[in-house]
Amino acid sequence: MNPRMTRDELLRRSAAAGALFAFPSLLAACGSGDEGAAEDELKTVLNFANWPFYIDIEEKTKKRPTLEQFTEDTGIKVNYFEEINDNDEYFAKVQGPLSQDQGIDRDIFVFTDNSRYPGLLIAEGWVQKLDKERIPNIENLIDAQASPPFDPEREYSLPWQSGMTGIAWNEELTGPVESIEQLFEDPKLKGKVSMLLEMADSVGLVMLANGDDPGTVTDETFQAAVDRVQAAVDSGQVVRFTGNDFAQPLTQGEFAASVAWSGDMIQLLADNPKLKWGVPADGGMIWTDNMFIPTGGSPATASTYMNFVYDPAIAAQIAAYVNYVTPVKGAQEELAKTDPETANNTLIFPDDNTLSQVSQFDSAALDNEEYITLWQGVLGQ
Repeated sequence: MNPRMTRDELLRRSAAAGALFAFPSLLAACGSGDEGAAEDELKTVLNFANWPFYIDIEEKTKKRPTLEQFTEDTGIKVNYFEEINDNDEYFAKVQGPLSQDQGIDRDIFVFTDNSRYPGLLIAEGWVQKLDKERIPNIENLIDAQASPPFDPEREYSLPWQSGMTGIAWNEELTGPVESIEQLFEDPKLKGKVSMLLEMADSVGLVMLANGDDPGTVTDETFQAAVDRVQAAVDSGQVVRFTGNDFAQPLTQGEFAASVAWSGDMIQLLADNPKLKWGVPADGGMIWTDNMFIPTGGSPATASTYMNFVYDPAIAAQIAAYVNYVTPVKGAQEELAKTDPETANNTLIFPDDNTLSQVSQFDSAALDNEEYITLWQGVLGQ
């Protein structure tokens, strides 16, 4: 599964870059600077691993304004590593040392919750609890992100940015496509529908349409959703499963409607006003890239940084550049002071009503081999 890289490739018009890192030291206590410091003490260096193109940059100087401001405010230098190309690849790199209770010389790394890894990291004990006393700004976490299935109390994680999964359509070929039922059964759409390859996205939407909860998957609800997708494939209604390569066929009219990510649609809507996107009537899915503190990292230092980025003014600066959904209350109001157009973009700042309509997928189900096999059968793999 490689959802993050494909979304970034489209949105940024650039391939995800950044060489994989070699671990300079695999000692359990070497997370970041000040090697002799106690675990609950602030360190002078924060090592942060993230995806490419995922933080604000001053284009002329290539400096990162919010990171520099954090250093000015706290005296903590940030080593920022754009080294995560996709969830699978990065997990394969860190799994070995973490499984041996060794540090990876990082204080924060980021994983996406429509992969199995957030739940796995917590279950294996490879990440540390947040120091919430150092994160008073956690009160700015939006309600929709307060209790994900993999970390219900937000003891180990905080969202970095999010995106939504819904339905996109081409107005030259169809009116609004507002439900999975319409997507699967409208004869005008037959042979012109695509869905996403990712199980959490496509199966999750169908579970919602079935009246089931994708946050708590059972054998029965999963089978019902897979059967419904298979029926749409067998009938010829759904003709392809895609990553973000739905974009060109949707624009050119080969597809009339597609299950699609909100982040991709920001660029597409800017260039093609005939394209539309919305959350289905029965609800949509939301995915989130989450910050974690790995074994060997500094909870005090990492939590101090998390508190900083949960300041609405800082979150607004980041959102204005990355164009994903910020998890921080008040960021939209801050951004409206300087960039009202971006602040009014509902794909970046969905309203409370929209957020109340989106769900997260059961992280345990993502690691269920039987479910994976069933879904691969639908995909023809």
